[in-house]
Amino acid sequence: MWPIAAGEAPEYLQGIAVLVVTGAAVAYFGLRIGLVPIVAFLLTGVIVGPNALGVVDDLDTVQAAAEVGVLLLLFTIGLEFNLGRLREVRRSLVIGGGVQVGTTTAITTLVLVAAGVDASAAVFTGLLVALSSTAIVLKLLGDRGEISAPHGRTAVAVLLFQDLAIVGMVLVVPMLGGDGGGALDITWALVRAGLLIALVLVVARRLLPPMLERVARTCSPEIFLLTVVAICFGTAYGVSLAGVSVSLGAFLAGLLVAESRFDAQAMGEVLPLQIIFSATFFVSVGMLLDVGFVFDNLPVVVGAIAAVFAVKVLATGLAVLALGERIGLAAAVGLMLAQVGEFSFVLAEVGAEADLTPAGLGEDGRQTFIAATVLMMAATPMLMGLSRRLALSTGTTTTPAAPDLVGVPGDTAPAHGSSPADGSRDHVVVAGYGRWARGLAHVLGDAGIDVVVVTLSPDGAHDAAAGGIPVLLGDPVRERTLREAGLDRARALVVPDDEAERAGRVVRVARTINAGVHVVVRTRYAHDIDEILASGADEVVSEDVEASVAMTMRLLRGLGHDDEAALARARQLRVFHLDGDAPPRLTGRPAQHGSVDTEALIDVVLPADACPHAGQVRPVVARSSGCEECLRDGDAWVHLRVCLTCGHVGCCDSSPNRHARAHHETTGHHVMRSAEPGESWVWCFEDERELAPRTE
Repeated sequence: MWPIAAGEAPEYLQGIAVLVVTGAAVAYFGLRIGLVPIVAFLLTGVIVGPNALGVVDDLDTVQAAAEVGVLLLLFTIGLEFNLGRLREVRRSLVIGGGVQVGTTTAITTLVLVAAGVDASAAVFTGLLVALSSTAIVLKLLGDRGEISAPHGRTAVAVLLFQDLAIVGMVLVVPMLGGDGGGALDITWALVRAGLLIALVLVVARRLLPPMLERVARTCSPEIFLLTVVAICFGTAYGVSLAGVSVSLGAFLAGLLVAESRFDAQAMGEVLPLQIIFSATFFVSVGMLLDVGFVFDNLPVVVGAIAAVFAVKVLATGLAVLALGERIGLAAAVGLMLAQVGEFSFVLAEVGAEADLTPAGLGEDGRQTFIAATVLMMAATPMLMGLSRRLALSTGTTTTPAAPDLVGVPGDTAPAHGSSPADGSRDHVVVAGYGRWARGLAHVLGDAGIDVVVVTLSPDGAHDAAAGGIPVLLGDPVRERTLREAGLDRARALVVPDDEAERAGRVVRVARTINAGVHVVVRTRYAHDIDEILASGADEVVSEDVEASVAMTMRLLRGLGHDDEAALARARQLRVFHLDGDAPPRLTGRPAQHGSVDTEALIDVVLPADACPHAGQVRPVVARSSGCEECLRDGDAWVHLRVCLTCGHVGCCDSSPNRHARAHHETTGHHVMRSAEPGESWVWCFEDERELAPRTE
């Protein structure tokens, strides 16, 4: 029953392994030569598909994964779009989408009928051509941050109408083949679909916020991910019961989640899954292409592509002009939607069951349709690049702004500074809003430093927003979340409340976004410091070490030591904690002289006129029993010197490494005292002379 447990490879593994490995390799090398990943995935499908190498023969598994990819893709687009934006484009959706689908179908039908094609086959072909690729266009718009741009909003509205129109098309096509219901059946199906969609929107908007609130309070990425995916698939399946496209259902689910304050967190959790399954979808489309047929019928395929391109650009341009937009925007949207869509394959299968084929040409028509569709999909990134340049050159769009921070509905504007969404720089990103982060964020804000908090906790997000601190609800382990918090423009990142392993993950992700950001991490135990530093942190503060240092300082002050002496002595604990439980010991050959007393306070008083650098001298405690660098490196010394500014212990100029002089040159601390038994003379390295301490 479980061949994997027995060491046997399941039948589907070869195909999946070949598909994933080939896809990764082609995408990598394609990216090196400037090939858009979508085109690389289409090319992968052509290579491994049944019409080329034929190494992937389990098409059912690939198709199932591809359908999941489409659902997740449209769900994430819904997250980006939200109901507010949908309301903004309702006019474009109804008028623009209606004119585009109607005009494309009409022009195609008239041309084919004039060429002698049967009217039913001509209308069927017109419906196929009317649909554009929602998956590819929205994917590229999302990657380029142009969904909110004027050409992006218009294109999305037209694509949404096409997805809605599929409901009616699926019912009309059997009628064209002489089967199916009448006009009343179609009308009732559309009404039923509309009612179900309205029901989903109303019910889900009441149920989703409190449900997501309860799930998010667990602060468990695993549970949250499962819940979000369940919403996506559950909504898609629910609307499909009324004959509505499951893809449209997934899009609606994304819109609903986008209305909550957990949209950024949902996007961060779902995006890795969406990338994998969407890649499978594009590979599956590429697998449909028969390269041999293309070469054998190249003039026919090129002619079909040219005809579809001309009809789609003209019809879409007219639809945008009908909205009162300028011709530059009309041309830009026309180029974006010039391809034939993935749902045309679904409609083609419905037509095949009714004995309808593209242009009534049978198998040749089907193969020509597949070849033209796949090649036009592959050309879409280039066409969208032309579209964007055209929109920019004609002044019909602008570069979209950075994404807004997600706050708590009804909160007032942040009290401290501005959010990074407005392009500001040099703020501090605080990952989490637990016990340590709360005080830190407010202190930074009071000091005039802009702060952005990123947290998974709804309660923490509410408290931060209530305190006037910009907050993003999301997981700081996710690259997208940190980018939305403006980490690429931040001065520093602080990880004050996470466990060591998770803190290391946050740091590693942060370094991929901003290699120069200053990263400070708090951890409970000293033994975690090396691991976190290896992850890329600049500084790690250990709770147990700092507590020990603070306790020692307070004790010494209580015993009569002044603040400087207590601090100098307490700082030794950092060395002890990091190097071991006992003071460091010499591991090289024995020293020729003794070690320094690390318990005694060295309080040297110099006459005011003894040296221009006498002002550097203060009471100190030797920081280690021997030369600090020699102890660390396992080396040896001859004589020891103690810095009278900071307590550093270094070896003399007769020693191999001359660490006392090196300390003077590095720090600018010039005055040191001999630490040899019976010697109390003081030396100024800057003036190169001995100083006599005052004895009274």
